[in-house]
Amino acid sequence: MKPRYRWYVAAVMFAFLLLHQADKLLIGPLTTNIMDDFQINEAQMGAVSSLAIIVSSLLYPLWGYLYDRFARSKLLALASLIWGGTTWLNALAPTYGAFMVTRSSTGIDDSSYPGLYSLLSDYFGPRLRGKVYGVMQMSGPLGFMLGTVLATSLGGELGWRRVFYLTGGLGVVLAVVIFTTVREVPRGSAEPEFQGLEGLEQYRINWDTARGLLKNRTLLLLMAQGFFGVFPWNVLIFWFFRYLETERNYTSGQALSAMMVAIITLSAGYFLGGYAGDRMFKRTPRGRPLVGAVGVILGAVFLYATINVPVENRLLFAVLLGLTGITMSVASPNVIATVHDTTVPEARSTARSFQKLVEDGGAAAAPFLAGLIAVRFSLETAILVICISTWVICAVLFLVTAAIVPQDIERFHETMNQRLKEIRDHA
Repeated sequence: MKPRYRWYVAAVMFAFLLLHQADKLLIGPLTTNIMDDFQINEAQMGAVSSLAIIVSSLLYPLWGYLYDRFARSKLLALASLIWGGTTWLNALAPTYGAFMVTRSSTGIDDSSYPGLYSLLSDYFGPRLRGKVYGVMQMSGPLGFMLGTVLATSLGGELGWRRVFYLTGGLGVVLAVVIFTTVREVPRGSAEPEFQGLEGLEQYRINWDTARGLLKNRTLLLLMAQGFFGVFPWNVLIFWFFRYLETERNYTSGQALSAMMVAIITLSAGYFLGGYAGDRMFKRTPRGRPLVGAVGVILGAVFLYATINVPVENRLLFAVLLGLTGITMSVASPNVIATVHDTTVPEARSTARSFQKLVEDGGAAAAPFLAGLIAVRFSLETAILVICISTWVICAVLFLVTAAIVPQDIERFHETMNQRLKEIRDHA
């Protein structure tokens, strides 16, 4: 495989993630327009988003299994086509009921990401994965920014339906690009044992392999970490804008500017975290979870310092908010890379899908729990209590993972070497 081609594949995957995130998050800035069009209230609008999340969560195991059984590149093209088609149907909805049903259907492709990371794991070896995954995850905050720009610049002029036609059309275009130009590669071909080996067998998941994931202690620890790790993200995404307005006296414009600082630094943190994880992994197999532990600890420290800045000192608040953004995203690419460092190639999509399913449980609980605390105390208290307590739990889980991950990595390479021996015996 030519080195340029694998970077082309990475660029296509980044475009898919960026534009898909923009399409997915576009509904936020367009909410008022949609509510006015259908004459619905906040509860009805909230139900629309909740149903899409439920659909996405329930389909994670199915997507994961399909990716580990069939060609991931073709399934990604299918996911992109579904994204375009369901967004178009959503734009055509004539009534609130139809809008709810079609918006729910957009959740079908929202759980398609595990196969993308699995495919990239077979284009990029262990020493590069952290950086590549970090770049891929930058698509989340950048997609939010792109969606906001599209909504604010085109929503008023074109209307929300035509904006949906535009983003849905991009999904169809990307489906064609992925289907025609992204090649499937054998699972495990980027592992050190198999690099340069011709005729590598295409391994596929079976039930024994799937059940074997329950014996992967690293995966189970990272699943537990993921459940708690999404609490800070969802509390900050859901409540931080209101906290700035009501408890720090920001105008909407000032709050948006502060959030953009956080989004930009979050993007940088993904890449820096992946880069640091790769560097540490070269020194020790414990490197990635150690970087994750440092990231969440620093995130807790910087968030505490940020929240306690006096209201009138907005410059210091912005600086510390930026440092919080960088550190809180450091762990994420290392989690995915560690899952792939310890999971056989034909089960990586399934492993990541179950991990995401567990994370969605935490994501669903976090905003409600924060709201309960805020009613009794304040949003400041809710943000600090939930974020710092869960980050401390995550740090402990990362340190335990660092203690045991070398054995799971060694077991993984023993499996790869056994497969290499079988291939050579049959040659």
